[in-house]
Amino acid sequence: MAFLLGFVTLLHVFTLGVLFIATFGKDWWTWSSTGRADLWNSCRFDNETYTWLCQPLKETEWLHAVQVLMILSAVFCFVSFLVFFIQLFIMSKGGLFYITGVCQAFAGLTTFAAVLIYTLHSKEVLQEPKHLNSGHFGYCYILAWVCVLLLIWSGIMYIYLRKKD
Repeated sequence: MAFLLGFVTLLHVFTLGVLFIATFGKDWWTWSSTGRADLWNSCRFDNETYTWLCQPLKETEWLHAVQVLMILSAVFCFVSFLVFFIQLFIMSKGGLFYITGVCQAFAGLTTFAAVLIYTLHSKEVLQEPKHLNSGHFGYCYILAWVCVLLLIWSGIMYIYLRKKD
């Protein structure tokens, strides 16, 4: 039981960390080594000063949807972590972690919706259609897809997890 408890806790902390990196990281879209965009800013590298010059992305409904869903996912993941520890101490023997599992699965579904919107509407989110063909998705975008799998898998695992002594 101690091994399983430790594994579940480490998986949850790892997933929460990766989710925060995916949400607030600086690389959702990349244009070679000279530019990148995240959910908040679009940055270009200035060769003269060797600094990144960033400006906020133009606000669109799709961008707001992705931002809200990613933050909501991080909140649900954190809440499910707190609920897990509360249930761990107050739940009776043999109880199932339904609330934790549902919160975690819902975090996965909101991340899935955010990444799907970003995938299908990246032209509207980035507002730079001429540069869209020369770039590619960045590492934070890939981490968000990994989070979808980890969150849904751990949510299902929590639903079937039973408290033992």
